[in-house]
Amino acid sequence: MKYGLAKKICYSAIVLVLLVGLILTAIFGMNGKGYGSVEDISLGLDLAGGVSITYEIQDEDYTTQDVEDTIYKLQQRAESYSTESNVYREGDDRVTVEIPTGENSEEDANEILAALGTPGSLEFLDSDNYSLFTQGSEYETLLTGNDVENAQAYTDTTDTDSSTPYGVQLTFTDEGADKFYNATSENVGSYIYILFDGEVVSAPTVNSAISGGTAVINGIESYEAAENLATYIRVGSVPVTLEEVSSSIVSPQLGASAIKSSMVAAVIGLVLLCIFMIVIYRLPGVVATLTLSIYTTLVLFLLSVYDLTLTLPGIAGIILGIGMAVDGNVIIYTRIREEIAAGKSVESSILAGYSKAASAIIDGNVTTLIAGIVLYIFGTGSVKGFATTLMISNIVSVFTSLVITKIIMKLLYNFGCKSPVLYGKTVHKKTVNFLGFRIKAFIIALVVIVAGFVCMGVRSGMGDGAFNYSLEFVGGTTTTFEFAQEYDTETIESDIIPVIKDSTGVTEVQQQKTQDSTAVAFKTTALTQEQREAMEEAVVASFPIKDGSTVESNSITGSVSSTMRRNAILSVVLATVFMLIYIFIRFKDLKFALAAVIALVHDVLVVLAFYAFTRITVGTTFIACMLTIVGYSINGTIIIFDRIREQLKTANSKTDITELVNSSITYTFTRTVNTTITTLIMLVCLAILGVSSVKEFAMPLIAGILAGTFSSVLITSALWYIMGGKKRGVVNEVKKEDKKKVFEDGAQV
Repeated sequence: MKYGLAKKICYSAIVLVLLVGLILTAIFGMNGKGYGSVEDISLGLDLAGGVSITYEIQDEDYTTQDVEDTIYKLQQRAESYSTESNVYREGDDRVTVEIPTGENSEEDANEILAALGTPGSLEFLDSDNYSLFTQGSEYETLLTGNDVENAQAYTDTTDTDSSTPYGVQLTFTDEGADKFYNATSENVGSYIYILFDGEVVSAPTVNSAISGGTAVINGIESYEAAENLATYIRVGSVPVTLEEVSSSIVSPQLGASAIKSSMVAAVIGLVLLCIFMIVIYRLPGVVATLTLSIYTTLVLFLLSVYDLTLTLPGIAGIILGIGMAVDGNVIIYTRIREEIAAGKSVESSILAGYSKAASAIIDGNVTTLIAGIVLYIFGTGSVKGFATTLMISNIVSVFTSLVITKIIMKLLYNFGCKSPVLYGKTVHKKTVNFLGFRIKAFIIALVVIVAGFVCMGVRSGMGDGAFNYSLEFVGGTTTTFEFAQEYDTETIESDIIPVIKDSTGVTEVQQQKTQDSTAVAFKTTALTQEQREAMEEAVVASFPIKDGSTVESNSITGSVSSTMRRNAILSVVLATVFMLIYIFIRFKDLKFALAAVIALVHDVLVVLAFYAFTRITVGTTFIACMLTIVGYSINGTIIIFDRIREQLKTANSKTDITELVNSSITYTFTRTVNTTITTLIMLVCLAILGVSSVKEFAMPLIAGILAGTFSSVLITSALWYIMGGKKRGVVNEVKKEDKKKVFEDGAQV
């Protein structure tokens, strides 16, 4: 007994040290004193402002495709600074790049302006063609900037003998790799000249034929020189010649009051969530509350470590992640309460709860992680940033659910929290016949989806468009006023923007204020000449403009290019395919995978119908919203399928398969309902108290969460059952006259 007591004390001491260490690490990261602090997190244009650079196309003959390619490549280049950058066409011959800079806006903006440079023509020439070039004769280019995918400066730390360990690593496109191999094969021992806008920026010697799509230029005198060369190569890959015509530092798009209201929503939601968990789960609910603080801290810590840009919708995503992170805790605690109800000791129930919940938690999060990986590889812009946040949230969620909560739970148990009353128990009085409602569920789902498509068709026929696309998708008009005095962001939002909406009849207005200036640019959907005149007259009447200044208006394209949209769609399709493959491998039954994917498509179509009916703006948050719903839907489905798989291990030809499926849904019903409630608590707070951009993120998610819960409980298992699952044993359907009693003694929640 003494040995056992000593062992428990030692174990408690170890876990206590680990827990305290983790919390101290979190606090250290949160207070801004070290690497990875919250102060190091990059903020988006809406929260911290940034730099806006406008280029003018210098070529006389260029095509629309040339401009689209230029925008896409500038977007790729801007992503090296932030995934939340915007690039769009302004007027006929201008391209604007907007990049968030963070707190030290002026200093960071100047660095970005210097590093980004002016995109120009980039050419690779051999010695013979370089001679022709210098003579003004016609020459042949070996490669152009379009053949270069990336260029990065580096320091060779292994080269301790050299005084010039600096260089540039080049990465070529597939076509560029072949061209470069041919060029180096024919010029071994000779120079290859790299020209930027007709000036030689480097002339390295070819030592051997280079294949594989990568190469290095070494022996550069300093790291700064290597970085400058890398910049020249990176910015020289656009198909048109650009000249910078203006640049400015812009203030945050959202005022302090808007950010404050969203944070208040977050705090209220978190408090309500914690209260709910403690009331429902007692001591484990307290553990979940402690774990949530650690989860949030770790996510913010990793965001800063990986230098991810945080926007207001991103904050909303983290808040939503807090609600969804509870899911793993709910699964475990439900299992623990079932074990206690079965007569096991508290210690055995805790161990069994974690053991039995592990597969469901891992499978559910791995499927979502697969989606994140695919989105990161194939996505661009905000899609890639969302994918990174999604992956970080998933990994941290699994870690906190299976490791941190277990440490805290074991610690509390060893310190005397051993009474079953502290944990509660779940007794399923009667299995609910969920399968009996499958036909009605299918009809309801079909009616909602068909109604959504009808609404889209009617709206399109009326000329309004199937969806209410935002500026990021369809572009619009930017109108710049230089006022007689400087207005802060709050005044612009509360006083000027309502005047613009009333005079033009538009519903979406984005503002962009130039720092330390009276100039403000307003982005709206495309305006007619009459709308522009009405807007100018109304604004000037209420807010006089600066003497001698004029009101400038230009058409702008969407910052979400067709290429980005194609990549986003491709990413979702590939993610769905890979998730299907994973579910098939894990469950060894294609019917599970097909049922899960069909339900996933159902949830997405329901949310599309919601967008069509409500006319909520379809913007960049639309992509994040859809991807969140995909992850949530799969997660809920996996939990039920995991319970079916568990019961199938002991099933035989005499097993009542109808009872098995119904009992699996019944046993997981508590988890499904409680997870839905915890997620909705956060979303409802955001929808009520958040600013418009956050509400546009929260409202469709509420619809998606409800659709996911509906499909998880009433559609997925029914689909598996219909597609052949019922052949595994005896089918014993509940008689029609008994269905009215189905929920009289339903699952205890």
